[in-house]
Amino acid sequence: MAAKINTIPRDISWLSFNARVLQEANDHTVPLSSRIKFLGIHSNNQDEFYRVRVATLFRMQNIIKKNVKAAMHLEYAAGKILEDIQQIVLQQQNEFNRIWKSINQELKDHNIFIITENELSDTQKKFVENYYDEIVSPNLIPLMIESIPEMPYLRDKSIYLGVVMQKKASAYDKKFALIEIPVKGVGTRFVQLPEENGKQYIMLLEDVIRHNLPHIFSFFGFDEYKAHVFKVTKDAEFDIDNDVSTTYAQKIEKGIKKRREGRPVRFIYDKEMDASLLAYLMGRLNLTWKDNIIPGSRIHNFRHFTDFPNIIPNSSPVKESYLHPDLDDGMRVTDVIFKKDVMLHFPYHSFNPIIDMLREAAIDPSVETIKITCYRLASNSKIVNALINAVRNGKAVSVFLELRARFDEEANLYWKEVLEQEGVKVLTGLDNMKVHAKLCVIKKRVDTKKRVYYGFVSTGNLNEKTARFYGDHCLLTSNVTIMNEANRIFNFLEKPQLGTAIFSKNKAIIPSPVYIRQTIVNNIQAEIKNAKAKKIAKIYLKVNSLSDDAIIQLLYKAAEAGVEIKMVVRGIFCAKFDKVKAPLKPYTVSIVDEYLEHARVMAFHNDGKPKVYISSADIMVRNLDHRIEAACLISNPAIKKEIIDMLNIEFADNVKARILDSHLQNKYVPQNDNEIIQSQIEKYNYLAEKKLSSPYHNRFDEKHLPQIIKTKKDKSPAKKTLKKASSKIKATAKPKKVTPVKKSKPGTKNTK
Repeated sequence: MAAKINTIPRDISWLSFNARVLQEANDHTVPLSSRIKFLGIHSNNQDEFYRVRVATLFRMQNIIKKNVKAAMHLEYAAGKILEDIQQIVLQQQNEFNRIWKSINQELKDHNIFIITENELSDTQKKFVENYYDEIVSPNLIPLMIESIPEMPYLRDKSIYLGVVMQKKASAYDKKFALIEIPVKGVGTRFVQLPEENGKQYIMLLEDVIRHNLPHIFSFFGFDEYKAHVFKVTKDAEFDIDNDVSTTYAQKIEKGIKKRREGRPVRFIYDKEMDASLLAYLMGRLNLTWKDNIIPGSRIHNFRHFTDFPNIIPNSSPVKESYLHPDLDDGMRVTDVIFKKDVMLHFPYHSFNPIIDMLREAAIDPSVETIKITCYRLASNSKIVNALINAVRNGKAVSVFLELRARFDEEANLYWKEVLEQEGVKVLTGLDNMKVHAKLCVIKKRVDTKKRVYYGFVSTGNLNEKTARFYGDHCLLTSNVTIMNEANRIFNFLEKPQLGTAIFSKNKAIIPSPVYIRQTIVNNIQAEIKNAKAKKIAKIYLKVNSLSDDAIIQLLYKAAEAGVEIKMVVRGIFCAKFDKVKAPLKPYTVSIVDEYLEHARVMAFHNDGKPKVYISSADIMVRNLDHRIEAACLISNPAIKKEIIDMLNIEFADNVKARILDSHLQNKYVPQNDNEIIQSQIEKYNYLAEKKLSSPYHNRFDEKHLPQIIKTKKDKSPAKKTLKKASSKIKATAKPKKVTPVKKSKPGTKNTK
């Protein structure tokens, strides 16, 4: 038996994913406005990484166990990973700064200038001072921190100006002040100044404040001011107490308040900060140089740059979602679902049919009940509005609202109150298990005795905002088996004492804990058996994360046995498939592009009778063992084929696909002489054309994956870049047929 192949630490793997996001910011074939947004996404990702994963590693270091050796090993492992994280983050920070410097120069080439308080003309000074008085000042609370016994609470999503005030005549007479940059109160971090001579000027909010420091602190009599930005990232975890006298919602509220007291896990500061101020802040925050103290540039919290003003010319237009062709003939969504299954692929397809289905149910006199799970909702949720309308029309509506959806806890507490006030039955909280399944079951009366069910199973959240840029699948169905088994999950959520054993007979809706893992294991083992019997054996997987060691080890065995394995993994990828001695190396890539690849799909050859599942669960311990998830076995042949086609489009990507290996190199898939394929463009075309056949279609019963049809590259001037092709696509509610465009290589591929 071959020696066990180890895995990549999940946190190091995640940093490799964020490096892929940074690659997009560095890709000159990506529109400049999108590259700026990718810097914002990278920054926001890193913030959450420190709040959750780094905080967890700090906790691991502090664990005390009876088994001293185990505890020492755990502490050492966590410490080593923290050291690696610090090194990788500093490297990425240097690359980030280099990319931003390059992008800033490109903005200048477009006559867009981001200026500081030291670069203002007299006209601009007057504008900035008026803007401060009218807009900024009412939202500002300067704090003289030296006179405050306890350090003020610092929000970990905010940025602060640390101010040093002194008199030029004396270097010893210094005072420190603290100002939170009021981005939320003002509404933006970007202040657009009046245009001058065809040039557009932008000033960051902190620089508006910097310019006005002498005005803010005028009564102190200082004549010299220095101000530098810093930010603190805190442990975002909180513990749920065991107080039986409080409700679950009250426990969540307590936990949110405790989060405010979370330990700082990172301190980022402007490397030009006054040394005495830096020492003072570290002392007040109980930080040492052994903590994650990261020197940075003048600008922090680039997450706000996802909202950079829309003033950059030649930005690529957003491709509009279009209505699924089966829903495009004026029929009610409900009526279509009772005739056939419909698979929506977001963001290519419109999210509106989900809302329409709920709105129709709300006013349908024969609908009796609506049951639905909600994990993350839009801020102005049309889903909630439809559910409230259903209650007002006499329907019994039950919503399982996961209050522990990380960073959405407060929002979900708010929705809980709104829904309950309207008469919705809101279920919250299972001991030690989040509910992450995406399900809806609607019960409809056909006659006095007969009841029928319809609804959906999805891989993504019920959030109409994120559905515009998250890639997900949602099956609308009235399939009796699927709906009965989905309803069984709701029965469990209403009466957890029934236990998960009630799912043992599920065939179409496979839940976790227990059963999704068991299903994956059984299917992999079946492919191994077929491979050893010299039969065709294939496994196709698409997930956000692959970190479960037991599944990875089984996939290693499958590859060694000769099973063809192809995978698309967006984020965490802990496997070392390149180390496996296999007749056919697994093909594993990550795709980072305009849309967030969020769907989870599993396909198994099954000796010529393919099994295809869509799922809410990633292949991680937490999803398989500690959450309520749902995977749906697809029985409709046309939909099954469509999903496999889309997987093959992704496997063919040679523009945005990066090879995943044990070295974390993030090398792009080589293009060689093949047709250039950017999968998100191709999927848009594929679905718009409503293809019944495709060069990407994999007849899953053949021994080898058919090769993509090779064609000569079109070198005409009109077809120079893939991005220009995408901008020409004009979608309507009923899209005209569009022909996929074959493109020459982007001329700047070497930037990747």
